[in-house]
Amino acid sequence: MTVTVVIVGVVAFFWTPYSADLVGYGPRLGGPSADFWLGTDRLGRDLFSQFMGGATSAILVAISTIAIAGLLGIILGVAAAATTWWLDVAVSKGIDIMIAFPTLLLAMLIVAVRGASFSSAVIAIGISGAAVIARVTRINVSRVLREDYIRAARISGTSWWRILLIHVLPNIAPMLVVQLTLLAGSSILAEASLSYLGLGAPPPAPSWGRMLLEAQSTVAVQPWGAIAPGLAIAWTVLGLNLLGDGIREYRDPTIGGA
Repeated sequence: MTVTVVIVGVVAFFWTPYSADLVGYGPRLGGPSADFWLGTDRLGRDLFSQFMGGATSAILVAISTIAIAGLLGIILGVAAAATTWWLDVAVSKGIDIMIAFPTLLLAMLIVAVRGASFSSAVIAIGISGAAVIARVTRINVSRVLREDYIRAARISGTSWWRILLIHVLPNIAPMLVVQLTLLAGSSILAEASLSYLGLGAPPPAPSWGRMLLEAQSTVAVQPWGAIAPGLAIAWTVLGLNLLGDGIREYRDPTIGGA
């Protein structure tokens, strides 16, 4: 599932049948044909080209969100677990607040400051995801630091940085990979929701969420404008969730047999 979306998104970097914002090239609300595989929208734009561009945007959202959430979350989680107790308490309380803070509300605040854009949506989703990654990192780092081999390394005079880089991070990496994979799926869904509400990248930047928004008034005449992006969002999110679950079961076979 995920591979299909990645292939479509990568191809769209270099080629689409038509420009996604090319107005009036085809008939308005035209049905699928040899020239326009998904038909055209109310402005005569090719829906398949918009669909391909939306796949590219989805890939960029997932990668950008993982980068932001992974960097911030790991730094905060490690700092909370491996430093002083008061920093642990402060970071933990901050994480709880961020997790309880809705992503859409955070996006509205960021959009109010920066304006509606792709970067504003990614920052909002990335910050929300960072709280989840920070909590998972803190819990797992705390668990690893209680192991006997960590105590032995500390007694032998090994520096904290060396312990973190050699012993701690490699041990928590599989769990982080699972969480970041799941976050990639939720970030695509969140970006589509923000674009549907008009808080994502403004036109003419392609987005599956905005395709749904623009198609809702003409869905009875041209259903593919809503069907294609809706199925793509569900397909991609489901594929990433299954990938994350597969990695989790591979790392812990007892889960699959439970």
